[in-house]
Amino acid sequence: MSAVILVVDDNEDNVDIARQMLLSRGFEVRVAYNGPSALASVEQRRPDLILLDIMMPQMSGMEVLDRLRANPATAGVPVILVTAKDQDEDLLAGYKYGADYYITKPFSAKQLLYGIGLVLGTERPE
Repeated sequence: MSAVILVVDDNEDNVDIARQMLLSRGFEVRVAYNGPSALASVEQRRPDLILLDIMMPQMSGMEVLDRLRANPATAGVPVILVTAKDQDEDLLAGYKYGADYYITKPFSAKQLLYGIGLVLGTERPE
């Protein structure tokens, strides 16, 4: 059975790129274009992993992550932050909020798949 990955980003192009990369590797992909719909999607059906953008209108990715971690039902869902924010303080804040991994945009398929494999425990060291 393939892993279910929820891609959360307010930019449709970014969602489409990630979706294509993941579908081509056999993952089941669900999408959300903002924080509130991401949280609703997770409540409806818990994914195996969430790829979460930080900079979104309505609710930031950090706020989504904070809410996921505060809820015992979703606290254990692995989250990879995928963002253009690449300063050390952004990265540290992401981990402080409970992110499992951090990928900066633009990213390659190899980077994305490596991060997913690492977080899901399927990546084998070379």
